[in-house]
Amino acid sequence: MSSKILVTGADLAPQALALLTGFEVVYAGKTPQEDDLVALCQQHDPVAIIVRYGHITPRIIEAAPSLRVISKHGSGTDTIAREAAQARSIAVVAAAGANAAAVAEQAMALLLACAKSVVQLNERMHAGHWDKATHKSVELSGRTVGVVGLGAIGLRFARMADAMDMRVIGFDPFAKALPAYVEPVALNDIWRQSDAISLHCPLTPDNRHMVNEATLALCKPGVMLVNTGRGGLIDEQALLAAIASGQVAMAGLDAFAQEPPPKDHAFFGNPRLVLSPHIGGVTSDAYVNMGVAAAKNILSALARVPAAA
Repeated sequence: MSSKILVTGADLAPQALALLTGFEVVYAGKTPQEDDLVALCQQHDPVAIIVRYGHITPRIIEAAPSLRVISKHGSGTDTIAREAAQARSIAVVAAAGANAAAVAEQAMALLLACAKSVVQLNERMHAGHWDKATHKSVELSGRTVGVVGLGAIGLRFARMADAMDMRVIGFDPFAKALPAYVEPVALNDIWRQSDAISLHCPLTPDNRHMVNEATLALCKPGVMLVNTGRGGLIDEQALLAAIASGQVAMAGLDAFAQEPPPKDHAFFGNPRLVLSPHIGGVTSDAYVNMGVAAAKNILSALARVPAAA
């Protein structure tokens, strides 16, 4: 009988499946909930889980006695109960860098949409208006962008910003051997010096709500904020207050504290917010890259981690 791999999604790239021919792959569907995943683990007892959607909780881990590796179909592992996995010596691995190009491009698209009023001008044009005589956008060339998180995604975004003649400052306590176009600074200097800020760090207990009332007050009036990382990095009520006061001119967000946000969320309808549904890493190329990386990570981890007795 083949060992089983549970995918918390409805599909996996054919290129990834080709690497997993020795396993039976079980799909949880597009929107798996905790109870669904617990039931599937109890039914199939997978040796590995590929995490596409939803959270992997201690209950889910407990329901899979043969589980040896949890592989993220992406770069962030904050949706996985790492302590529960560690307690059972279950490897937790991520497809680091597999979606770097996709997410960095989304971050730049959001920054440009904020600076150039792309959404508002599009809506005005479709409504029959011609605002050439009254509208002025922001020129990014010569301005300072602060990049928080200098992994594969943050550095790729920084390289694009540098190519646009922006001054790039960055903060990442774990980054080493930074390229010449990134000027390392303290986190408080990111807030104080940046005309635009882009978040590219994982969510941890230490940086939850790193963008808050106090840090936003340190920023230049009219700063632009982009988040393609995790919604929990931002205190959403503090951001709304800063937008209302003009302290934040525009924000482009691809991640939210609750996903999807409730239908009555105060973000909706705010003309100073450009929103996308956490799709920064969702491209055809990234889908293949992340699937292949997730599959390879499983094979590598299974080769290292001994089977349970």
